[in-house]
Amino acid sequence: MKQIEGGITAAKGFQAAGVEAAIKYQNRKDMALVYSTVPCVAAGTFTANVVKAAPVIWDRKIVEESPYAQAVVVNSGIANACTGKQGMDCCRAEAEWAGELLGIPGDAVLVASTGVIGMQLPLDRLKEGIRKLTETKAEGPEAGADAAKAIMTTDTVPKQIAVEFELGGKKVTLGGMCKGSGMIHPNMCTMLGFLATDACISKEMLQKALRADVEDSFNMISVDGDTSTNDTLLILANGLAGNAKIMSEGPDYDAFCQALHFVTTYLAKKMAGDGEGATALFETKVTGAATKEDARTLAKSVICSSLTKAAIFGHDANWGRILCALGYSGAKFDPENVDLYFQSRSGRIHIYGNGVACGYSEEEATKILSDPEVTVLADMHMGEEEATAWGCDLSYDYVKINADYRS
Repeated sequence: MKQIEGGITAAKGFQAAGVEAAIKYQNRKDMALVYSTVPCVAAGTFTANVVKAAPVIWDRKIVEESPYAQAVVVNSGIANACTGKQGMDCCRAEAEWAGELLGIPGDAVLVASTGVIGMQLPLDRLKEGIRKLTETKAEGPEAGADAAKAIMTTDTVPKQIAVEFELGGKKVTLGGMCKGSGMIHPNMCTMLGFLATDACISKEMLQKALRADVEDSFNMISVDGDTSTNDTLLILANGLAGNAKIMSEGPDYDAFCQALHFVTTYLAKKMAGDGEGATALFETKVTGAATKEDARTLAKSVICSSLTKAAIFGHDANWGRILCALGYSGAKFDPENVDLYFQSRSGRIHIYGNGVACGYSEEEATKILSDPEVTVLADMHMGEEEATAWGCDLSYDYVKINADYRS
């Protein structure tokens, strides 16, 4: 497997576009299209929030009931959440309009929205945006980059990746893009994620791979502890690579899952590091846990701790906050038998062990914590399981951004 140039359009048969539609933002791309020249099998995972946006309800139905999918239409700026019947009617209208322009059924069109909750989408501008998208869709990295930019809200950078790998001697490509910067929390987040592959795989195995993968990728990130109404992760597979169809577990399925996890982990880390107001990617790796679930719980507890996140922002080696977050996670462990370390490109330092602080240099610790990517290593000495979670520091700018988000 190797990383290659591009993102959502890297796989055979996929096209994309990003255009300005003035849905909420002015003078910036705010609508995107992903389109396959042939029908695809589709899989998806969605928000755990009881309050679900209209596009989430629409997409779940398409993924579960439609014979195939072939396009995704995305807008940024307005979430189409808590919008009642009008919001659902809007999803149907944009899917049918896109289907008409693309020459495919409306129930082969997935839709996604991100932005402010409670506002109705301007259907006239939405339909004009879809017209522009269908007219400008293209293959190649530039079109994919335009789409990745168009789905951003408070993101500071677009997020995309593509990889090549082999299945049964055939070259297969998997590309993806996502957005997410705030209202990010495990169990999916205000993230929209879109993956496209030319692998030939059954719908059942595609859904199985995606559902298993998110447990250790997108569900292991947090920016602010808020689980969104709009979380959507979709994957389309059009089979154009020509590999023998993956119908069950085995070497080809394992190779596909490995590539999928590389892509989703890369995108998840990009989201965590681009959290609103963030100055650092904050990673916590737990080893020696009694169970896999304990490892996940412990790692997520640390990256979700506001006090720990604030300490990372201040480059303060306040290991007591880390131990505290481990302690209230709900996982059982012996605090006298835990080892804690800080690590970055500047080095690694042992800060806690045998129930007391280690004799570390505060100056060295501050240097390590001043890097743009900081890792907490927690060895629980309880078993063999491990997990990694990703978040970001908590800065002054997070409050500034979210204090006037609607204006």
